Amino acid sequence: MARTAGSLVRLGFLDAAAARSAIDDLGEHGPALVQSLASSADPDAALAGLVRLASAVDDREDLLRTLADDEDSAERLSAVLGASEALSVHLGRHPEHWRDLTDATLATTRPPAFVVREEMLACVGADPEAAVPTSTMPDAAAVNALRVTYRRLLLRLAARDLAHRVGVDDVAAELSDLAAATLEAGLAVARSRVGESAGAARLSVIAMGKCGGHELNYVSDVDVIFVYAPVDGADDNAALRAATQVASQLIQVCSEDTAEGTIWPVDANLRPEGSAGPLVRTLASHAGYYEKWAKTWEFQALLKARPVAGDAELGRDYLELIEPMVWRAAEREGFVHDVQAMRRRVLDHIPAHQAERQLKLGSGGLRDVEFAVQLLQLVHGRADPSIRSGATLSALAELTRGGYVGREDGEALHDAYAFLRTLEHRIQLHRLRRTHVVPEDEASLRRLGRSLGFFSEPVAELDKQWRHHRREVRRLHEKLFYRPLLTAVAKLAGGDARLSLDAAEARLAALGYDDPKGALRHLEALTSGVSRTSDIQRTLLPVMLEWFADAPDPDAGLFGFRRLSESLGTTPWYLKTLRDEGEVAQRLAFLLGTSRYATDLLEREPQGVRMLGEDLTPPSAEAITAEMQSVASRQTDPEEAARAVRAVRRRELLRIASGELVAGTDVALVGHGLSRLTDATLEATLGIAMESVRATRGLDQVPARMAVIAMGRYGGFELSYGSDADVMFVQEPLDDVEPQVAASFSQAVVGELRRLLSMPATDPPLEVDAGLRPEGAQGPLVRTLASFEAYYAKWSHVWEFQALLRADAVVGDEGLRERFTALIDPLRFPEGGISSDDIVEVRRIKARVDDERLPRGADRNTHLKLGRGGLADVEWTVQLLQMRHAGAFPGLRTTQTLVALEAALAADLVSESDAAELADAWRLVSRMRNAVTLVRGKPSDQVPRDATERAAVARVLGHAAGESDRMVNDYLRTTRRAHAVVEKIFWEG
Repeated sequence: MARTAGSLVRLGFLDAAAARSAIDDLGEHGPALVQSLASSADPDAALAGLVRLASAVDDREDLLRTLADDEDSAERLSAVLGASEALSVHLGRHPEHWRDLTDATLATTRPPAFVVREEMLACVGADPEAAVPTSTMPDAAAVNALRVTYRRLLLRLAARDLAHRVGVDDVAAELSDLAAATLEAGLAVARSRVGESAGAARLSVIAMGKCGGHELNYVSDVDVIFVYAPVDGADDNAALRAATQVASQLIQVCSEDTAEGTIWPVDANLRPEGSAGPLVRTLASHAGYYEKWAKTWEFQALLKARPVAGDAELGRDYLELIEPMVWRAAEREGFVHDVQAMRRRVLDHIPAHQAERQLKLGSGGLRDVEFAVQLLQLVHGRADPSIRSGATLSALAELTRGGYVGREDGEALHDAYAFLRTLEHRIQLHRLRRTHVVPEDEASLRRLGRSLGFFSEPVAELDKQWRHHRREVRRLHEKLFYRPLLTAVAKLAGGDARLSLDAAEARLAALGYDDPKGALRHLEALTSGVSRTSDIQRTLLPVMLEWFADAPDPDAGLFGFRRLSESLGTTPWYLKTLRDEGEVAQRLAFLLGTSRYATDLLEREPQGVRMLGEDLTPPSAEAITAEMQSVASRQTDPEEAARAVRAVRRRELLRIASGELVAGTDVALVGHGLSRLTDATLEATLGIAMESVRATRGLDQVPARMAVIAMGRYGGFELSYGSDADVMFVQEPLDDVEPQVAASFSQAVVGELRRLLSMPATDPPLEVDAGLRPEGAQGPLVRTLASFEAYYAKWSHVWEFQALLRADAVVGDEGLRERFTALIDPLRFPEGGISSDDIVEVRRIKARVDDERLPRGADRNTHLKLGRGGLADVEWTVQLLQMRHAGAFPGLRTTQTLVALEAALAADLVSESDAAELADAWRLVSRMRNAVTLVRGKPSDQVPRDATERAAVARVLGHAAGESDRMVNDYLRTTRRAHAVVEKIFWEG
């Protein structure tokens, strides 16, 4: 019965006119085949392929009549022709293979592995019954026969898969059996190539990866490891040569391209030492490597090891050797860091333009499930052999059955993984190319959708299903690792849980928690009860636990979260914010698990959690000063006013610390922000102190103008979190005020200022240090402008003029500040520069500082302030340039190190490369100094020796977990280069 164009379109043909013409070409049997063709992924391609096949076969009539009479055979052939262009081409080259698709057993029976092995060995003329099968065919004929037979068996499998909807795990297992049989046959050809000497060694081929796990793709490298043993009486060197030659030839037999195409590459790079190691090893050599040198990821890879070809007894001996090592891997030192590194590698290998369409490596992809299942196996398989399967779906089923994964979670992940693997298979089948990227063009998506059974809206339904399953997988770490932990804590309260407490502790330990029992107690405290708060915590904690595990100190993160949650109690916004704003929760987890400094601030300022969703850029000094003065004005008691000011400072310290930790605030901006925050704090508190002293003394008005001069790193806009505020105080009596009255008042104000800023409170005190004033601790705390002028004119030394390079009149009476600056500028920026004697004196003082001030036991290579290439080296070098040349180059008249360095470069006083080395060192050392304080909660000028603290500092600086050694190497390299510049400019220039 002839089909109309409209009916053909409704059946799925896109080019109805071409389809009608092709059906007519098939003669009387054509109309009977339309329905089978229409059920394929691409009816037009299936029809075109059938026409080509009909013209290539010896008996066209037999082909068409058989297909017309046998609907199952017609559907199998149509399914292949419509889904796989590559297999369609194969049928055009070997048209006789169409008869394989008439085998009725394809619908119901997976061929046994031994049958496939026998067929592959027979095709290269090897006796399957022989103890060591060897090919008897000419080499070229055997190699081509191997490819033709492999492709014929692949055709049969594809027909079963496409037409009869075989489960993806069965398809993958059948592909793995076919690969194993091909390796066996390839081994027979390889032995024939090597000749008689091949008999000197027993050789076993151990499949790894997907082939070893019985879950191979249609197109994939086949990963292998070779193990050999000398035959009785054979020389060891002869055995090694023989095994190496046979293994090398096997790789060539399978991998090389011939007139009959390729099979797949054999990849031996998972062997010990990778491509740098010997191709073959004895059992003893494997044992020595794995016991001494192997990384955690290598044991993860060995989860799937399976002997597939060659000497079966030797393969079993290899498995017995490695199995105990695999299941002890989770006990290894560094297991957690290795696991984190493996997780990062998954994402690092994704090309940016493929990230959203990657089935394998992308977020919510196949590797996410595989990695999580394997990690659960490594953690729990030590005590439970039932979960040691190499196949992902089988292992997931056993993990679910054993209660390590919730039943619903396990089923959802099974469905998601099966869908993604099936989609991957359909993509690869089209041209038999190794790819894991979902195409974007409409025609390909339509073919893929129909191949998966979506016929009404194939593109839309495919997209919908793909996105659904990706979302399921994206939650896999919550699903597989963290949610079961919450059911386990129920046992602490006498309840029942599927995941045992021992298993929960093992899982927490594997995730990096040093005190798993303590972690479980925290979880119980957070989730016990039936309140809404507990419900939300049970929703939040699976995700939070993962983020804590990613932080350097998971235990501190969880404990800090518990304390913070308890302090905020039932505050309505807190948990709602964390639940609804993922960035806030993730930032909070990182802060709590990384920084004692930020954690302390959060515990004192729990409202600061809200800030984590805001802009973390430090605000201006003017804005903070206005706020501080406003909150202070609402208090009548000076101490309460000061506490209000310090509360604002505490909040802004948290903002700046959080910005550096989670938002990447530049270190120069951090120093600027901390310095301006100190300006505002001193400005507001100075006003409180002056008013307090005035009221206490019963004065109608304050008798003196006052100003605060920032010094040192404070004056240079370069404060760090642990810095004191180095200052000098200057005062000026008002008109008609006795100097003694003004002096007494100013002294009292400074005392009150320091008292208010250091009194016990819930915020970090601000220590005000006036030690850089003239005469130091022996001199008056406050001086008049005239007193400063007289001192500098008569008594000051070059080091005091050097200290004035950092003097910045920042707080207090504006006119007084301007007059002080005008006084000191000629002293610190002399018109002709400092004398040669003064240069010698500066160098002498620097040498003395280097020798005497380095703390006992400190490492000069890693001391952040006084070490080689550290802050002092860079800053003294820049300051010497300023003292020598600022009179001639106005750009050097600045208190800021980096600004002065840029000016020196512009004035050609330093080369571009030297300036870059100094700036890089200053930035890196300043960042590390900040990071140390943030991590430890207190300042230190030494690169941490403690491994946990060092790892946390590395994370703050942007290094990945486990890269603390790289951080130290970067530091040493950068400071070494800077020190060379210091030697050239400071000491020799």
